[in-house]
Amino acid sequence: MRPSETELALQTKSIALVGAPNSGKTTLYNWLTGSRFKTVNYPGATVEFSLGKLAPHLGESDMLVMDTPGTYSLHPKSADEWVTLRAIYENPKVDKIDGIILVVDGTQISRHLQLVMQLKETGFPMLVVITMADLLRREGIEIDMEYLQKTLGCPVLQFEGLLAGGLKEIVTEAKKLSSTQKPSRPVPWGFDLQEQKIKECERIAREALSHKTDHAQERLNKIVETTEKLDRVLLHPIFGFFFFVLIMSSLFASVYWLATPFMDYIDGAFTSMNEWVVALAPGSLWTDFLANGVVTSFAAFMVFIPQIFILFLGIGLLESTGYLARAATLIDRPFSALGMSGRSFVPLLSGFACAVPAIIATRNIPSTKDRMITSFVIPLMSCSARLPVYALFIAFLFHGESAWKAGAALAALYIGSILVGAFAAGVVSRFIPRSEPSLFMMELPIYRRPKMRVLLRQSWTRTLSYVKRAGPVIFAFAVVIWVGTTFPNYQTENAHVKLEESYVGQLGKVIEPVVAPMGVDWRVGVGLISAFAAREVFVSSLAVTFNITDTNEDTQQEALLTQMGTAVNSSGQRIFTVSSVIGLMIFFLIALQCMSTVGVQIRESGSWKFAMTQLVVFNLGAYVLVVALVQSLRFLGVP
Repeated sequence: MRPSETELALQTKSIALVGAPNSGKTTLYNWLTGSRFKTVNYPGATVEFSLGKLAPHLGESDMLVMDTPGTYSLHPKSADEWVTLRAIYENPKVDKIDGIILVVDGTQISRHLQLVMQLKETGFPMLVVITMADLLRREGIEIDMEYLQKTLGCPVLQFEGLLAGGLKEIVTEAKKLSSTQKPSRPVPWGFDLQEQKIKECERIAREALSHKTDHAQERLNKIVETTEKLDRVLLHPIFGFFFFVLIMSSLFASVYWLATPFMDYIDGAFTSMNEWVVALAPGSLWTDFLANGVVTSFAAFMVFIPQIFILFLGIGLLESTGYLARAATLIDRPFSALGMSGRSFVPLLSGFACAVPAIIATRNIPSTKDRMITSFVIPLMSCSARLPVYALFIAFLFHGESAWKAGAALAALYIGSILVGAFAAGVVSRFIPRSEPSLFMMELPIYRRPKMRVLLRQSWTRTLSYVKRAGPVIFAFAVVIWVGTTFPNYQTENAHVKLEESYVGQLGKVIEPVVAPMGVDWRVGVGLISAFAAREVFVSSLAVTFNITDTNEDTQQEALLTQMGTAVNSSGQRIFTVSSVIGLMIFFLIALQCMSTVGVQIRESGSWKFAMTQLVVFNLGAYVLVVALVQSLRFLGVP
């Protein structure tokens, strides 16, 4: 019988990586484990730590390596610092931690040595690894490693993150770490003791740098000189926000524009596959299921992969260069008024491209409350899937009129989504309790040139994680939609009749009394139901339900607009009027109709209740608002 994951952990040496944020800790972890790791939620918290085996080329896989959340102290003040402390003392995945690799930024030794002092007091066997060795060497700075090793009473090694210099030596020393006694819990320092420790750390750092390097402090200052010059502009009270908007807009644009050709290629590949499957046995139910059920549903979430990959790559670039910390700092104050923090901005911005990768991006937010509010609000951002629907309705309202009117209407919809999102965030923040201290503290790292090979590998690993975690849920929803639109009369050749007699069509007739106050009939109701598979489906659903047979995209839309202008309900009243079309646009702006988003929300939040609450609140709120709006407009004489 194969040993379980927990039993395997008990048989191997377990080493934890501890260090301040942006110290190079996770870079070292990635070199140690390669891609052989996974993230784990600590029980009772949503902050993750990573657990992986030693990479095969570094020796036998007899070592389990854990990357803990970045922490400035063993006296925790935030959720991620609490998780770090619990992960090394009460880890549910490993029996005990045999040793700790404490990562210290070589350009900020004096500050990071405080964490070394705290860990030393606990009695944990430890190895100190000094990162940024390449930057120190470039400025001619040599650290007295023997002095540090003698003073700290543990092995001290250097590590170069870009090329993994010193990695094998680190592994050799890590394998020697072993726990001979149970470590004690860290005891918080009083004010006087803390002042004493700070001075001691400064003295040790000064000695270690000056023993082998002349004018060491001046050389260190030169390392941060470029960073300080850039920060004078990028963190400027006025110009900083200008560059912030420019950089973040570029990220948003890249997620949409760079991904488009790849998404088209994937869409085209699945379309060809669909046609090939249909050609195997035209008219057969099983080929229809494979083509329009399996293949189409896989395409429904696989088409998001380019956006997700580019999003992760873009965020990785901002993070590895050091700008992401600056962006969070700049935006923190205005966001705090809405119950969020600066870390929420990037996910919200990417939500304008697609809510699926945007919700995944909330993993970078350590605060539980901030993460919940952000992921709750993201679906209100007008994603690219709404564009076909907006375009159709705007074309209907301003058909044959000046283009600026249509442009202004589209801009109003996007601005409206931002305002609605801000309002929702402010309301939701009052109902979600803050379970951890409200503390926003972020160390600003120096600007660095990113290592593209590492970024590409990390982005691809995270993208594959999305496919494995969200794919099955999204696929299941899509198959349900196929079954609902195909049965019971699946042999009917007329698409209009087939849809009307299907379970979804029957449901449309049932819900007609519900959608009627919105000023529409069952055919639009069917479109609204179909839009839960993907919002883009709404336009094609209208084309089917209103019996538009022209398959040319341009003429199809023209024919659909003409049909919409003359369509009437069973009472002979026009369905598409100014009031009803405005109402439908507002509905699509607020309603959560994307099953891909719901599926990912379930996976990311780990809660069906949270995702279902979001689904009900947005759809019910959109419905009530639209009914009130349409009826009010008609009361005021607007058709």
